[in-house]
Amino acid sequence: MEWLNYHHLLYLHTVVRAGSIAKASQQLRVSSPAISAQLRSLEESLGEKLLERSGRNLVLTEMGRVVFSYAEDIFSLGQELVDTVRNRPTGRPMRLDIGIVDVMPKLIAKWLIDPALRLSNPVRIVCREGTSEQLISHLATLELDLVLSDTPLNPNLKVRAYNHLLGETGITFVAHPKLAARCKGKFPACLDTAPMLLPTENTDLRRNLDVWFERSGIRPDIVGEFEDHALLRAFGQSGYGVFPVPSVFESHLKKQEGLRRIGRTNQIRSRFYAISAERKLKHPAVVAICDAARKELFDRS
Repeated sequence: MEWLNYHHLLYLHTVVRAGSIAKASQQLRVSSPAISAQLRSLEESLGEKLLERSGRNLVLTEMGRVVFSYAEDIFSLGQELVDTVRNRPTGRPMRLDIGIVDVMPKLIAKWLIDPALRLSNPVRIVCREGTSEQLISHLATLELDLVLSDTPLNPNLKVRAYNHLLGETGITFVAHPKLAARCKGKFPACLDTAPMLLPTENTDLRRNLDVWFERSGIRPDIVGEFEDHALLRAFGQSGYGVFPVPSVFESHLKKQEGLRRIGRTNQIRSRFYAISAERKLKHPAVVAICDAARKELFDRS
């Protein structure tokens, strides 16, 4: 791998910004001959002429302009790094890389992320979806700042990461109004033999539902199983079956999507976690997500 001497690049950047080697010498507190020698070394290492004489002035060659453009980005980014570490405003959107476990309801994920986008300093989010194991591996290599999950970190995974419980909520069964009207009687007995849309068996929620069904003496007619909660909800909106949703967004589904509540139970709890590579959260957007979830989203669930 070829290495670039950033001190030499800094001299070029300063000379161009100052307008002359003499002025750059004053700013850098380095002698003019030393700067000239470092500029020649930079040209030799790159194999390109970067500066040329135009009368009494030094001007950038065509390749010099390309190199100077990169130098502008490099030193601007370096200053931004220092400003970020010292909690000074940078003027550039703060980046937040988030992993979202694929079986997690996307509406919950969206609600959790919302507070990060409401910070006074702009935030640019990059959302990635995958299995818990895939995302935790990316978290361990610092490719992600945060993983949002409906289950805590698997203790068998040999990674340094920490669970931060965001909140928990009961489960509400909802359906298209026509189907809901057919579910007569007391809840939960009215779910017996009702057409049901459920998460797949590899999810925590499904395992908890199966236990609850058995304890309650309910034998639902399972007409569909889904890994993707948005797809499950789409079939439910079309009237194919009753389906469970976290109670925290029950009111949203009733208002926005015209679904009707059949019943709610707190015997099944959905929990949501932020998993980070650090015990004490520091990223301002991550802190905003966790604080808002605990104080606003789940406080009455």
